[in-house]
Amino acid sequence: MGGVNGHVVTQRRRMTMTGAEATAEAMRQIHPDVVAAYPITPQTDIVMRFARYVSDGVVQTEFVPVESEHSALSAVVGASAAGARAMTATSGPGFALMHEILYVASGYRLPIVMPVANRALSGPINIHGDHSDTMGSRDAGWIQIFSENAQEAYDNLIQAVRIAEDPSVRLPVQVTQDGFIITHGMEIVEVLTDAEVQQFVGTYEPERYLLDVERPMTVGALALQNSYFEVKRQLAEAMVNARRVIADVGEAFGRLSGRYYGLTEPYRMNDAELAVVVLGSTAGTAKVVVDELRNRGVKAGLVKIRVFRPFPAQNLRDLLRGTRAVGVLDRSDSVSGGLGGPVFAETKAALYGLPDPPVMTGYVYGLGGRDTTPEMIESVYEDLAELARRARDNYAEVVADAALAGHYLGVREPGQNGSPHRHGAAKLGER
Repeated sequence: MGGVNGHVVTQRRRMTMTGAEATAEAMRQIHPDVVAAYPITPQTDIVMRFARYVSDGVVQTEFVPVESEHSALSAVVGASAAGARAMTATSGPGFALMHEILYVASGYRLPIVMPVANRALSGPINIHGDHSDTMGSRDAGWIQIFSENAQEAYDNLIQAVRIAEDPSVRLPVQVTQDGFIITHGMEIVEVLTDAEVQQFVGTYEPERYLLDVERPMTVGALALQNSYFEVKRQLAEAMVNARRVIADVGEAFGRLSGRYYGLTEPYRMNDAELAVVVLGSTAGTAKVVVDELRNRGVKAGLVKIRVFRPFPAQNLRDLLRGTRAVGVLDRSDSVSGGLGGPVFAETKAALYGLPDPPVMTGYVYGLGGRDTTPEMIESVYEDLAELARRARDNYAEVVADAALAGHYLGVREPGQNGSPHRHGAAKLGER
């Protein structure tokens, strides 16, 4: 019987793996034609392990070591345009260095798949996980899938290939995992067989590509006032199409693996009055808090945003309808002067016009990899209970106050001595 260490998986196995190992294993099973990459912490372990598969002859992928992330994505763009199934991987500042080419990849409708180990952006320099990198390019035309744990990092990457290559989508996909928390955290991961993964992703058959000598085409032509706008409009339509395709692929993956995926994941939301919206690894911690609160009779619930682009606005309206108070957690800050992070701003916009909407407020947490404890998340539910109580007496005033509030969870404010890991949330302006 083969196994991961033997490079061939012929029977499903539950393995102890890090998120980086699980991602490299998924890449081996996907067996892309081309991978171009530059190492950067904490992504390095993904690419290092996949490069070993290449050097050992386990896969016949063309591996292109490059001098920067800008070059890595540029090489992958060229390979994908030529008709190859192409991948890269990056993190934090490396992702930021790709920014220009992110738009090239989506504008050319190239189905590139890229694991991203989320990392804080400098300065000051920090190698740990937050979502500042991918949120900084959330409007670059890439589908963005966030993972809660190593199993999801593995599952999401396999699904990403099929989503990206769907003829009605043909968009690049980022599959993110929180740097170090998931990339280097050891967990149990069920690995599908190589044959199952190969059958699920199928053979890539691009509709048009540069090396098709029978149907020559031009890529990279200048598009000015008479055509650029239409290209972007078609890209937007593809992102709308992606909602259905992501749901269909998640359903198909569920039939294969028993693990079903959608744009969002509700947790104990059936009768929830107080709800937290979150994405990434913190969703796992928040589920523990929800269970504890439920044991005490609190009607607490959770909505995990799995796919941030396309943004699941209708899912959030459906899931949060009927709640009394909602707290949105952001692992990045839009530095907007008190309007909160991007997840809060977009969730608030999604619920605009909802009849009898809940009171909403936002929290920035975990920047630079700072721990987020169950006690901190419980303090959010305590805040929500207080907001809901006050809103019964003066709804308009409480809604306006909460919507404009920018809370920072677990931060050490200037002049405050001691540990920053206190439970409560500091509100902007509180000193």
